[in-house]
Amino acid sequence: MQDFHDLWRRSSVAELSWLTPGGPCGIPVVPLEHEGRPCAALPLSLLAEIDSLPGRAAFSVTVPGVAGPERPGQVAVGPVQVHHDPRGKVFGGELVEQEAHKHPPTRLRAGSLLARNENWWWMGRAVVTLSEAETVHTVRPRAWAHHALLVREERGDTAVRVVSSPDWSPGGGTPLQLQDRGGTALEGRGEPVLVLGHQASPDFERWERWTRRGRLNGQELTVAGSEGGPDPSPEPFGWLGRLRNHREVGRACAAGVSEVERRERL
Repeated sequence: MQDFHDLWRRSSVAELSWLTPGGPCGIPVVPLEHEGRPCAALPLSLLAEIDSLPGRAAFSVTVPGVAGPERPGQVAVGPVQVHHDPRGKVFGGELVEQEAHKHPPTRLRAGSLLARNENWWWMGRAVVTLSEAETVHTVRPRAWAHHALLVREERGDTAVRVVSSPDWSPGGGTPLQLQDRGGTALEGRGEPVLVLGHQASPDFERWERWTRRGRLNGQELTVAGSEGGPDPSPEPFGWLGRLRNHREVGRACAAGVSEVERRERL
């Protein structure tokens, strides 16, 4: 657990994955620490995903870090606590300082008290904390844009591996050929899986997530749904794009804050 905790603390990009009745889910997150435990503070624009979080999840660090491009990643699985914080009372303490250090958009939107008041919608969060890392295992890192996470159920719990494919194109009805980066056979048995990749522009204004959903048989993924695709170097927004993105994020976060507060009044 301590090795994972240290890696989580030193990393700037991570992932959170879990299982739902509709299939596996996963999102990229900024790795933070709350009361001595790994956590992520999710903006309330992600309320639909937050609502689907069960009592267990996988926290993973799969992007190469300070130790070099082939430093193994790690995955920790265990029970989680989800605390809705629509006005940022918890996030507005040490957590926002941690996130601003790692995440440039938070530095711009919440790097000062004035900015936090102006961008109040960015302060509303759901703080997801890993209560205990019951299992921890290493994975080969996502060293290139075409490397991705494979999320599925194994032995009744969330399992995360890092995989690659010679072609992520979802069209044509031809199954995608997957390879575990660690060289282990995937041994799919027709179970639902999620493939998740993500890349960011240098300023992190664009943090692109791409997915493939479907069923895995052996090493073959039959795609039932897809979104986006690998992009090795997303370009930063131009001036108009940055303004448009800021407004869209603001509207989505404000809607999430309003919904959480509505529920609290019931």
